[in-house]
Amino acid sequence: MDGFRELALGNEGLALAHLRQAVHLADGAYLAGFLSLKKERLEEAGHYLEVAAKNPEQLGRYFAKYGIDALISFPITEEVSAHVGPDLRGVPLGLVEVYQRQRRWTDAIRCLERLEQLEPDDVVVKLSLAELLLEARPNDRATYQRIVRLAEGIENETPVHTALLLYKAKALRGLRLLIAARETLTGALRRKKGQPEELLRALRYERALVYEGMGQRRRARNEIEKLYAENPDCEEVAARLGV
Repeated sequence: MDGFRELALGNEGLALAHLRQAVHLADGAYLAGFLSLKKERLEEAGHYLEVAAKNPEQLGRYFAKYGIDALISFPITEEVSAHVGPDLRGVPLGLVEVYQRQRRWTDAIRCLERLEQLEPDDVVVKLSLAELLLEARPNDRATYQRIVRLAEGIENETPVHTALLLYKAKALRGLRLLIAARETLTGALRRKKGQPEELLRALRYERALVYEGMGQRRRARNEIEKLYAENPDCEEVAARLGV
C-alpha cells in the first residue's frame, strides 16, 4: 500500500523501494515488475513479473480488498497502447515486453502463444503477437502468412483493431499481394476520429510503400513528403527522402 500510494503521487523511486519489500505478494510483484520495466531495469522486471505469474490465484486480491484500480497503460506497439491489469492477461503481456527488449524471441513467442490459447479472440494479444513475429522473423513468408491469419475477420473498430490491420497490410506487402494491402490500408484509413496521429501516419507511410511497390513512385513520393512536412523528426521518413 505504501508503494501504491507513492506511485499515485508520482514518486516512482520511493514506490519501487516499497514494492521491492512486497514482491512476495503477487500484487506487489506485478506493480514492481511494470515499474521496473518502465525504468528499463529488464532483469529486475522479468524476475518480478515471473514471480507474479507463478501466483495467478493471488493476482488482484489486495487491490480488490482496498478498492484500488490497478490498471496500467501499456504500449503494445509504437503506435497504440492498451490497459492491462493484475491478471493472467496483463502479467504475460508485461513479460513479453521484457523478453522482446532482451531479444529473447523464443521465450516471448512461447509466452504469447500460451496467452493466445487462453484468449483466442483478444485483439490486444493478436496485435502483440503480430508485432513480435514481424520483429523476430522479418522477411519470412510463413510469418507473413501467420499475421494475415491473425487479422482474419478483424473490423476497424478501435485503434487496436486498426493497428492489427496495419500489420496485416505489412504482411500482405511482404507476400507481394499489393492490391490487397492497398485495400486493407484504405479501409483502415476511413476511420480517423479518435485514432492516434502516430497510427494514422504509420498507415499512410505503409500505403506509400505499397504505392512504390506497385510502380506508382510519384504518388508514393508525394505521400512521404507530406509525412515529412508533418513530422520531420521521423528518421525512417527522412531517410526515405534522403534528407
